[in-house]
Amino acid sequence: MAITREQVLHVAKLAHLDLTVEEVDRFREQLSAILDAVSKVSELDLADVPPTSHPLELVNVWRDDEPSPSLPLDDVFANAPERDGDFFRVPPTGEVREP
Repeated sequence: MAITREQVLHVAKLAHLDLTVEEVDRFREQLSAILDAVSKVSELDLADVPPTSHPLELVNVWRDDEPSPSLPLDDVFANAPERDGDFFRVPPTGEVREP
């Protein structure tokens, strides 16, 4: 299944990515190859294969929920770009800030 340049550009726009012409062409080829590989699954006879949510058996490992000391606030905010008292300051949703 071939992906078009317009589809790559549409996804890039949704992800707020500025792609060069070379990147668009490379991603178009790579995404087309991925879809071709995944489409091969439809060629398999899976009539006797039960649907599963995961290919491996999953086991939950629970630990006791015991209170423990929290990090000091100075350590929590050490790498935060902005701080407002005891809160992280983040830009409003949808706003793009220049670096």
